[in-house]
Amino acid sequence: MESEFTLEQGWVKQARRVPSPNFGPRPEHCSPELLVIHNISLPPGEYGGDAIERFFTNCLDCDEHPYYQEIRGLQVSAHLLIRRSGELLQFVSCEQRAWHAGQSCFAGRDNCNDYSIGIELEGSDDDPYTQAQYQALSSVSAAVCAAYPAIGLEKIVGHSEIAPGRKTDPGPAFDWQRYRKELTEQGGMA
Repeated sequence: MESEFTLEQGWVKQARRVPSPNFGPRPEHCSPELLVIHNISLPPGEYGGDAIERFFTNCLDCDEHPYYQEIRGLQVSAHLLIRRSGELLQFVSCEQRAWHAGQSCFAGRDNCNDYSIGIELEGSDDDPYTQAQYQALSSVSAAVCAAYPAIGLEKIVGHSEIAPGRKTDPGPAFDWQRYRKELTEQGGMA
C-alpha cells in the first residue's frame, strides 16, 4: 500500500500549511536523516482549538491560560502536526531546520534539529492516540522516508530517546509496535 501523502520541495502537498517563522537553514551538506515523534497539547491535556498553531507561529496570547506563562517567549516549531482527527498541518518545509528537538543527541551526534524532521501528535504521554492519528502518522512517515531515504526504521525515534531525562514524549501511550507495523505496510519498509 502506498502513502496517501506526497512531498514537493519539502512540503506535504496534502497538508494544511501554517507557516512558522521559527526555522532556519540546515547546515551545509546536511539533509534529513532522523524522524522524531513528539506530542503536544495546549493547555496540557486539552485538545482542539488553535493554541498549538498560535504557539508555533508566535501568536499565542500567554495571558489566556496560566500554563502559557511557562512557555512565554519560547520560539519553537515542528515540521508537522497531526491532530486527533488525523488532520495534517505543516509549519516548516522538511528541507529547512525546524526548532523541535532542543538540546538533543542521537547515536553520539548532537543538535538533532540540524538533521531531523519533527512530527508532533496532538496528545499527551498518557492519553491513547487515535486511529486517525496512527493512520496519518504511518502514511506521512512513509512519504517522508521515501523522500529522504537516509531515514529508515532504526532512525525513527521518540523525543524521549534524543533528550532523555528532559523529555518524555510521545510517552507510554504511544504504541510503537502498531506504528512500525502500519509504517512497514504503508511504505514497504523492512
